[in-house]
Amino acid sequence: MDKSGLFLIGPVEGHGTEFSKLITMMNFTRITTLEEVKNLTIDELDFQFDEEANTIGMLLSHLVAVERGYQIETFQGRYVSKEEIEELNPSLQLGKDAHCIRGNHIKFYLNELHMVRQQTLETFKTLPDEWLFIESPFWGGKMANNYFKWFHVFEDELNHRGQIRLIKKMYQRQKTVNL
Repeated sequence: MDKSGLFLIGPVEGHGTEFSKLITMMNFTRITTLEEVKNLTIDELDFQFDEEANTIGMLLSHLVAVERGYQIETFQGRYVSKEEIEELNPSLQLGKDAHCIRGNHIKFYLNELHMVRQQTLETFKTLPDEWLFIESPFWGGKMANNYFKWFHVFEDELNHRGQIRLIKKMYQRQKTVNL
């Protein structure tokens, strides 16, 4: 991902004004997430500080599942089906069921993140800016527009990146204590 203009919200080639704003914010979020995880080992990705905790690998898998879910909801204009939720889980819901997400190299997660984002950006190219302002029911019937829904995708990533940073610190602390 190109880091030039990282701190500028502005035009993105092939996209309208509003999509460009959204994409530049999504790009900043993704670049900073990738910088945080790019050199992690499998041991770091699978570290759990207690039996209830998420791992970094689980959180990265969750980011992919969330984006796929919003692709379905916004690009297809419908709620994610029960079958699709089953396919996205355990990554989507996290929790104890997601503890099976283990043993993957960082390249696996980086590829998954890249693939889902490429699909998002390719679809964005086909849509007019006005699409971002289309409203539909969201979270128990409240109305939200597509702009908010895609804001939520990268807001969720920002939230989980904070968890990733905390897990990394806890991993380092445990490693230091066990020396």
